[in-house]
Amino acid sequence: MDRIKQQIDEGTAVLGIELGSTRIKAVLLDDTHAPIATGSYEWENRYEDGVWTYHMEDVWEGLQQSYRALSQEVCTKYGTELKRIGAMGFSAMMHGYLPLDAQGELLVPFRTWRNTMTAQAAEELTELFQFNIPQRWSIAHLYQAVLNQEEHVEKLSYLTTLAGYVHWKLTGEKVLGVGEASGMFPIDSRTADYHAGMVQLFDQRIRERGLPWKLADLLPRVLRAGEPAGTLTEEGAKLLDPTGTLQAGSMLCPPEGDAGTGMTATNSVAERTGNVSAGTSIFAMAVLEKELSQVHEEIDMVTTPSGKPVAMVHCNNCTNEINAWAGILQEAAVLLGGTEDKNTLFTRIFEAAGQGEPDCGGILVYNYLSGEPVTGLEAGRPMALRSPGSHFTLANFMRAQLYSACATLKIGMDILLEQENVHLDCLNCHGGFFKTPLVGQKIMAAAMNTQTSVMETAGEGGAWGCALLAAYLYEKQEGQTLEEYLAQQVFCGSEGEKVMPQEQDVQGFRQFMERYQAGLAVQRSAVEQIEEV
Repeated sequence: MDRIKQQIDEGTAVLGIELGSTRIKAVLLDDTHAPIATGSYEWENRYEDGVWTYHMEDVWEGLQQSYRALSQEVCTKYGTELKRIGAMGFSAMMHGYLPLDAQGELLVPFRTWRNTMTAQAAEELTELFQFNIPQRWSIAHLYQAVLNQEEHVEKLSYLTTLAGYVHWKLTGEKVLGVGEASGMFPIDSRTADYHAGMVQLFDQRIRERGLPWKLADLLPRVLRAGEPAGTLTEEGAKLLDPTGTLQAGSMLCPPEGDAGTGMTATNSVAERTGNVSAGTSIFAMAVLEKELSQVHEEIDMVTTPSGKPVAMVHCNNCTNEINAWAGILQEAAVLLGGTEDKNTLFTRIFEAAGQGEPDCGGILVYNYLSGEPVTGLEAGRPMALRSPGSHFTLANFMRAQLYSACATLKIGMDILLEQENVHLDCLNCHGGFFKTPLVGQKIMAAAMNTQTSVMETAGEGGAWGCALLAAYLYEKQEGQTLEEYLAQQVFCGSEGEKVMPQEQDVQGFRQFMERYQAGLAVQRSAVEQIEEV
């Protein structure tokens, strides 16, 4: 306690804050990279005028509240105030569209990764670049706005992501980490910068529209992990801590996306490593040894925070439907006089799912709250299906919910593992889906037919990964790579809980997937026939 208090007083602790889809989390680390204080703020996206969005006032309210909670924990646990921080970093859910004018004002409401409104732009850019451009990427949103002749396009001065926006307001620096930048526009891994040839192609494509900017004028400058990305300004310190206690001057690492912080938090930044993050959305990353043989619309090409090429399968839907059913079960428990808190309830329903039949007893679930590009759906209708002969038990139903959370990811990962022969030594897992010991991990191992690992720190998630990137900037030795830093100073001797896929579970998941693929026609029909309420 005295050692930690001394580090806090000397201003050498490091801070990571991540703006996730449902929670903003702050984590403060000591010199052993262990969390010494945390703070969080719950929030939700809004669906307004056909757009999934977050209000900017909610962004700042959430950042301030999570930082305030962390500061109060420091005061309570260590009897001192948090005045100085050695280094800090900010990350957020990747992609989306945050266009700003010359005065720094937002031109349209923030369009998040969840939107599926850019199909035409994504298709045309994929053809133009011969490189897969997903609908959620910033360049797809920008080009779709150009195609739609939206009025704000002519006023554009700066285009960034949520992490880049927060970083800019706190430091004045218009920069992005290369991993986050790779979700805005394709990156050339040889230069760790935007692909110059594709930038030129884009400018040529829109030249006749007479817009007063070129793409390079709009995009943030790209930085690799470990490169200085500015310092916390006086104005930035007051934005984060309105009490005025926090002092300016902290070093900031390049802002990264949740994919980059997930790779960092699971030590999955070297070749042949992979990780899966499962929360509101679900995505898997595989650091490649060689380029893929062809373009796959289900596979995104992004990078690690140090610029290495990564194949990414991203799915919009994961745990939302599990959360919704947990809420229903909690209501039922209250009606029966129960007092279970939600955390205990989640643990018990996950444990029940672990006892279900390997094929879920014939029960089929779709968790599509929103559209899902991997399966070609522009919208979603959550649904459960079963035949009269199915074994309809709580264990089977909840197991089907967990299978459904992994099913779309399975479709994309099969392309990597089976068609492209990508080799992974282990798939490192993190996120709320893996919080209950072994249950989600065993199901993921069965789905991917690959060894999985969950580290003790996996529950700390992206905020911890972001803090590690800040620590790397603060502590790295001359010439030390991010891969070396994580292996030698953070994860040395930490291998996590490993699970091998069990044959009966692999076969059961395969049977579930056969029904799932066949039933996609029902899901498409539901989208077409059932209007949104």
